[in-house]
Amino acid sequence: MSEMIEVARSSVQTWECDQMGHMNVQFYMEKADHGLAALGLALGLGPRVSRNEGARLQVSDHHVRYLREQRPGAPFFLRAGILEVRDFGLTVYEEMVSTASGEPAATFIMEVQWVDDETREVKPVPARAKAAARELIIERPAHGSPRGLELYDPRPAPKLSEADELGMVRTWQGQILPVQCDAQGFLNVRHFVGIVSESIPNLLAQTSGTDRSKTPTIGGAALEYRFVYRRYPRIGDVLTLRSGLKQVGPKTYIWCHWLFDLETGESVATAEAIAIALDLTTRKAIPIPDDMRSTLEGLVIPGLGV
Repeated sequence: MSEMIEVARSSVQTWECDQMGHMNVQFYMEKADHGLAALGLALGLGPRVSRNEGARLQVSDHHVRYLREQRPGAPFFLRAGILEVRDFGLTVYEEMVSTASGEPAATFIMEVQWVDDETREVKPVPARAKAAARELIIERPAHGSPRGLELYDPRPAPKLSEADELGMVRTWQGQILPVQCDAQGFLNVRHFVGIVSESIPNLLAQTSGTDRSKTPTIGGAALEYRFVYRRYPRIGDVLTLRSGLKQVGPKTYIWCHWLFDLETGESVATAEAIAIALDLTTRKAIPIPDDMRSTLEGLVIPGLGV
């Protein structure tokens, strides 16, 4: 087994934080994407090779655990290794670590593919990259394993009509802008998660009557995310998000989010997240009140998943 290698280093910026006062989930994805680029360099698939071959590393499946809040100014670095090497993909592990304490702040398990720049069709991983990846095989740390979510095989891609028939809530809709996309005009990973993050206030307003702009001492936090990327949309595509409740417990609930191309009704991504209500003064989880849990239990939709 190898040791993880450092793939990124930075600090939390104020503009990366949301109304909860901690780094928003979309920026964790962005940092992990930076790390993947550096890992690609270590595999012999750096930016010049990528440009010459007209291909790039792309994530098809993400599992993320948020272990500790990251507040403005916090310094961190990311390290990475390889969990599995296949002909058409790699399983990559990354973790974000506090520079000051040395404690892990977040972990990422990524299914990564080598894809054509323009068509995004999956190509075989180059032999030299597979050989380099085998030199970076690590054992996944215990804190990097899923806890509240399962890594099951994704369901068949849903259609928009199916989401509406199930009664999933309309929580976000908008057009993909150039600033959200890569050089080839495809939506960046960060903004898939950003769309879901932006949808949450609408989701809570429609399911529990909560207006987060009027509850300054109560917020929320995600503990884990699973994101399956079905298709990377392009500049100008109009997307729509449907959300539904999968499970509710004493302190946690699992929401599912299905993202669609509004023009075709085809699935773009499916996701689920386990979340808590958060006391923004004590920074601790709050038990779900009995009356709210009763309401939420009535909103559970059987069969939801990624």
